[in-house]
Amino acid sequence: MAGEKDEVRVDVDGRTLTISNLHKVLYPRTGTTKGEVLNYYAQVAPVLLPHLKDRCVTRIRWPHGVQDGSFFEKNVPNGTPSWVRTAKVPTTGSRASRSAGSGGGDTLVFPIVDDLATLTWLVNLAALELHVHQWTVDGKDRPRGADRLVIDLDPGEPAGLHECCQVALLVREKLAERDLDARPVTSGSKGLHLYADLPARLSPDESTALAKEVAEELQGERPQLVTATMTKAKRSGKVFLDWSQNAGSKTTISPYSLRGRDVPTVATPVSWAEVEAGAEDALELDQFRFEAVLERVREHGDLFS
Repeated sequence: MAGEKDEVRVDVDGRTLTISNLHKVLYPRTGTTKGEVLNYYAQVAPVLLPHLKDRCVTRIRWPHGVQDGSFFEKNVPNGTPSWVRTAKVPTTGSRASRSAGSGGGDTLVFPIVDDLATLTWLVNLAALELHVHQWTVDGKDRPRGADRLVIDLDPGEPAGLHECCQVALLVREKLAERDLDARPVTSGSKGLHLYADLPARLSPDESTALAKEVAEELQGERPQLVTATMTKAKRSGKVFLDWSQNAGSKTTISPYSLRGRDVPTVATPVSWAEVEAGAEDALELDQFRFEAVLERVREHGDLFS
């Protein structure tokens, strides 16, 4: 029952959760409430959860809405329910993803979000953004190697999503030359993410080197359009191919996660036909809000699967 603190107890997959502040506005520009955010994640869970499976989740939380401050959270917070699955990994990501036997050093205890109850619990903490590594943990929650590659296409003004689409087609060709099949996802911010499943697990150093190789090849071939250099001063009018997100300690926004921006946009899987259209015409592809994402899932299913 709702109480003085605007709390309600709900049953989620057999777990009893206390949900609070459903009417709190988290996105002032659009008036989007915490209740609407919880509803989005509940509806999108069937396509989101498979992509969080066995991955440590770093959250970005906005307790007072996107107009106020946010903070990253890696460790599970105090008061975490005993039924939440967790994984203890070394803080050094490259070691974390090599083996569970890496001794010494500090550790982090991440949540593993593999069910709707855990997802709902985190979102109730105003965790709008869910970021994951490219490596996974095994059935005993021990770190394994990377099972996928990611390249983040980040445009430097005045370049935008249109230029990202053009570069994405070039990256797709480079990955295909290496027998890797790329899948595009709008970042929910400014650019695109391209993922490719790896036929065999790689260490973070190996997957990072592979992504960097692709980025530097394209920088050499298309220097007016592409840069593989992290220096922001050199990105103007170009698309930066961020290969570094394959490092063991780095994370990328999960497909179907909301972003903590002025409006509730989502990291949205798209088709290559949409990317090709966006490469032709700057008006053909834009970042998607959560309402549109739910419609897309109903119509197309999971384009990332």
